[in-house]
Amino acid sequence: MPGKKKNMLILPALPLRGIMVFPTMLVHFDVGRDKSVAALEEGFAADQRVFFVAQINQQEQNPTSQDCYQVGTIAIVKQVTRMPDKTTRILAEGLERARIRAVLQEEPFMRVKLTRVRNTISADEAELTALARSAKRYLEELADESGRLPPDAVASICEVEDPAQLADIIAANALVRIEHRQRVLEIQDVAKRLETLCAILAQEKQIASLERSVQTRIQQQIEKHNRESYLHEQLIAIRGELGGDDPDSPGHSLRKQYAERRESMPLEAREKVERELGRLDRLHPDSPESGVVQNRLEWILSMPWEAPVEPPPDISTARSMLEEDHHALEKVKQRLIEFLAVRSMSGGLKNPILCLVGPPGVGKTSVAQSVARAMGRPFVRMSLGGMRDEAEIRGHRSTYIGAMPGGLISGVRRAKAANPVFLLDEIDKLSVGVQGDPAAALLEALDPEQNRAFRDLFLDVPFDLSRVMFITTANMADTIPSPLLDRMEMIEIPSYTNLEKLEIARKYLLPKQRSAHGMNAAKLRVTDATLDAILALYTREAGVRELERNIAAICRKAACSLMETGKKSITIAPKLLDSMLGLPKYSRDHIETAPMCGIINGLAYTMAGGSTLQVECAVALGSGKLEITGNLGDVMQESARAAVSFIRSRAVALGLSPDFYQKTDIHIHVPEGAVPKDGPSAGVALTCAIVSALTGRPARQDVAMTGEITLRGRVLPIGGVREKVLAAYRAGVRVVLLPAENLRDLCEVPEQARSHMDIRALNNIDDALKCVLLEREAAQAVREPVYPIGRYSGTAYPAACEEMV
Repeated sequence: MPGKKKNMLILPALPLRGIMVFPTMLVHFDVGRDKSVAALEEGFAADQRVFFVAQINQQEQNPTSQDCYQVGTIAIVKQVTRMPDKTTRILAEGLERARIRAVLQEEPFMRVKLTRVRNTISADEAELTALARSAKRYLEELADESGRLPPDAVASICEVEDPAQLADIIAANALVRIEHRQRVLEIQDVAKRLETLCAILAQEKQIASLERSVQTRIQQQIEKHNRESYLHEQLIAIRGELGGDDPDSPGHSLRKQYAERRESMPLEAREKVERELGRLDRLHPDSPESGVVQNRLEWILSMPWEAPVEPPPDISTARSMLEEDHHALEKVKQRLIEFLAVRSMSGGLKNPILCLVGPPGVGKTSVAQSVARAMGRPFVRMSLGGMRDEAEIRGHRSTYIGAMPGGLISGVRRAKAANPVFLLDEIDKLSVGVQGDPAAALLEALDPEQNRAFRDLFLDVPFDLSRVMFITTANMADTIPSPLLDRMEMIEIPSYTNLEKLEIARKYLLPKQRSAHGMNAAKLRVTDATLDAILALYTREAGVRELERNIAAICRKAACSLMETGKKSITIAPKLLDSMLGLPKYSRDHIETAPMCGIINGLAYTMAGGSTLQVECAVALGSGKLEITGNLGDVMQESARAAVSFIRSRAVALGLSPDFYQKTDIHIHVPEGAVPKDGPSAGVALTCAIVSALTGRPARQDVAMTGEITLRGRVLPIGGVREKVLAAYRAGVRVVLLPAENLRDLCEVPEQARSHMDIRALNNIDDALKCVLLEREAAQAVREPVYPIGRYSGTAYPAACEEMV
């Protein structure tokens, strides 16, 4: 036990990064961390001994005992010097190995309990001598391969006779990795230490040999490249003296193309090509920059610089083509016919920038294709959805190898004409990324006053885009940046009515799908009633994509039936739809027949068109809470609160107690709660539903309404009149209540729908209440209120509300 206690030692520990201390080594190094300086001062003040141990993770700035190896070296600090940069430089000499047995403290410095590690020898003297000689030989070979150790240092190391000291010195000077040095330091047996050292030195020698061969190959490649560059420069000089041109050179074919296109190119483009050709001759053919220059020259020479020669437009032919391709869409057709007519008369009209705004599937893209066909121009499409890199519009700068022109120049080149119809699809879905704002890059391209000299960053020459007819499409105009929106002429494409969809299916979709499935009208007949049933029960959309998919499904089923039964023809009746398309996905819009309290039919406009919307209101005794459900957006919830505030301000006139809101809870709900709903146009319906529930007066269910209200009860105009009125017509509504300012929009509603309904104007909420709520006598006959909701108890109603109540 006394001997064991003598072998134990308590010292401050100093973690090291990137260096290691071996026994008998004399080392200089700088100490800068506070914990390390504190450990150094503690050890130097005691007996000058400090325990040096290597860190496991060299990047750790504040290591603990868990971050250090367990075996290190006890060293004596011979000299401490304070440096001007506030670091401490020390001179230390390694004494002996030691192993950490316990950590006594971590702060303010690490203090550890150590056990000395004595050298042991398990081999005889001859084997030990052989291992020492092998270590020296490996050291000499490694020094020759790597060149890391000077010859005099190797010679000095080889003079060491003590095997233990030899292993430590070689490990400290020849091994690069800390892990390898630590392995040697931790081995107690001298023979095993030398054997491990020889294995590591052999591995390092092999790696050094591979590094040397790689460096040799790289140097040879560099010398070859420099030689070829020198010879190439000499060849250029000789060719210049002789005045000739190599037919195999990259510039020869480009010069030939330039000679053919020179007269049609503008002056600035010619100057650019001539400069680039001269630059190409001075470059080595294998250099990366040579490829970039060739690519730019090929793009410039392949662009359609010539001014197009357009024949005078034939208005009647263009109109017949548009009518042949599309049903309805009168605004778009008329705008294009006007453009062609004016262009035919003036000859110099600028191309308009049209923006077709409408829900998905209404034919915006196909309209652009029809425009190109009617004008006799090539058609090019570029999708902008999700684009977030400005270079995709304006091109990349030719400062790196993968540089390419932008989408506009690429599209014009693809069209092989300077005047194509260029469709920029989904312009409302542009994004902003770290690479810039594509919408900002489009500002120049879509401005007829600026795009005469559009400069792509890759070509770096101006190109006239004013001859291009740009057509953009969007689902919503709200997300288009206002400066970009100001440069375009907006044309709204509304959703199709069911009558228009029926006509489109009959004239376009059904013949198209018949032909695609190898059938004709004689083999497959689909009745109008069947198409109407598909529209009502299997589709809910603004356009006709889902309708076309259902017609395609019917054609597939019909083809299978004809092949299996051997029949020559088949007629699809509505009763067959369940077996062909499955159970109906939707139900037909319908309204209730009997008047009901607290239920009002509203009208909504969605991306799929118009629809009826029931607004329900229930009241109960409570403390004045307002509950709003049905997945309503912020604007619609604000309309509900505005309706309650209006009713409170008119409580006496409506026959309610002035303090009714303090004793009544109101719950407003709009069914189909999974469908988000928003917008201010439900204000009138919300107000009428709340008044009906509070007063117990039933509301007519053959009336539908829309309109925004104010706190004074005024009814403000709304949008989507055409779609809303048609939705009411489909649901069988007899009376439609519209804001008075929206009556001018009825010209867009088909006559068939207008003639079957009574459409009335609303100036204020009183007009709606008089129309939709039944009189008191009728209310008592139809349905009693659940309980009296604090009706006005005066002897007479105010004169202003006599007719109302």
